[in-house]
Amino acid sequence: MGLVAGACLAENGNDVICVDKEAAKIRALQRGRIPIYEPGLEELVRRNRAEKRLTFTTDLGKGVRSSQIVFIAVGTPTGEDGSADLRYVLEVARQIGKAMNGYKVIVDKSTVPVGTTDQVRETIKKETSHSFSVVSNPEFLKQGAAIEDFMKPDRVVIGVEDQRSGEMMKELYAPFTRTGAPIMMMDPASAELCKYAANAMLATRISFMNEVANVCELVGADVDHVRRAVASDRRIGPAFLFPGVGYGGSCFPKDVKALMNFASAKNYDFQILRAVEHVNERQKVRLFGRMKQHMGSLKGKKIAIWGLAFKPKTDDMREAPAIPLIESLLEAGASVSAYDPEAMKVAKGIFGTRISFADKSYDALSGADALALVTEWNEFREPDWMKIKKAMRSPVIFDGRNIFNAEQLRGFGFVYYSMGRP
Repeated sequence: MGLVAGACLAENGNDVICVDKEAAKIRALQRGRIPIYEPGLEELVRRNRAEKRLTFTTDLGKGVRSSQIVFIAVGTPTGEDGSADLRYVLEVARQIGKAMNGYKVIVDKSTVPVGTTDQVRETIKKETSHSFSVVSNPEFLKQGAAIEDFMKPDRVVIGVEDQRSGEMMKELYAPFTRTGAPIMMMDPASAELCKYAANAMLATRISFMNEVANVCELVGADVDHVRRAVASDRRIGPAFLFPGVGYGGSCFPKDVKALMNFASAKNYDFQILRAVEHVNERQKVRLFGRMKQHMGSLKGKKIAIWGLAFKPKTDDMREAPAIPLIESLLEAGASVSAYDPEAMKVAKGIFGTRISFADKSYDALSGADALALVTEWNEFREPDWMKIKKAMRSPVIFDGRNIFNAEQLRGFGFVYYSMGRP
């Protein structure tokens, strides 16, 4: 998120200094190597580095002293109790306070619970006599489409308490909202809650549709028909209504937990989100249950996995549904051969030598007793079915994203399972 924001702000002509304490990461960026996979990001970084609008350093003090606006974009991992861990945010705030040499606008870009703006302000105040403002500016970037989301936002949310910082933030974001997207000025508490509320709503839609798909399987209905009918209602719309193997990533699971946690701290039981989380965890192993139901014992079976990242166009495997599926298969005595266009390096760090990794998608299928489609990368959508059937020991497909045509596969002689379809 920090690298995307920095690159996009530089693209609009701002001078941006990106700071990170990991020297190896900064050296890689200085050499033009991008540490994450995000479509369009590498080109953006290289272009703005060449124009000297975008620089990288481990020197936080230099970055702060050279800047008018300072973004905090560090992680807020989930604590054991589900709360957002603010230690990194507050440590950076402390260092910013020590380095200040004049008025600064300090922007919370990290996803943080309500009240963090006040904590950041108090932390900085202990370290400096200079005046400053603290602003909440939550990000709404989708991995795989982060550049597009930043350059053409649906809205920009800014939580401020003084006019000076508000005007500076409006000026900064004005070029991104020329097509009419609103810049929403509000109090910091409301701004901090916006991100959690949005992600929790989207997670709720996903879990709800997965529940509907599970009911469809029980009654012989087709979730595709149901989904299209529901989505045609203008009050509901089509987004995030596709059934599958559950949501993952760095945001939805963490933000659902955090919202429940800080609601609980105010003695409020967020019952809907408890159900959303429960449904999602159950959905992640639903494909495994279907495999056991079809094959009986999985001991000695070889399962091919297509897709490891939690969604396409990213190499992120945080909370990815592929992880509990693979762990369940290994525990049941199956062997796993996996392929993903971008997440293989990350997956090797998780599974090591416990599973095999294929260089190409078709290589994973050799001698497989079943193929499980977990992540809907475009390259998986129209494969060579005869080539697949020839490579596999048993022509069985478990489609966790409903991207294949059931009639077509049955015509080729496959046994085909999907989510919520007959």
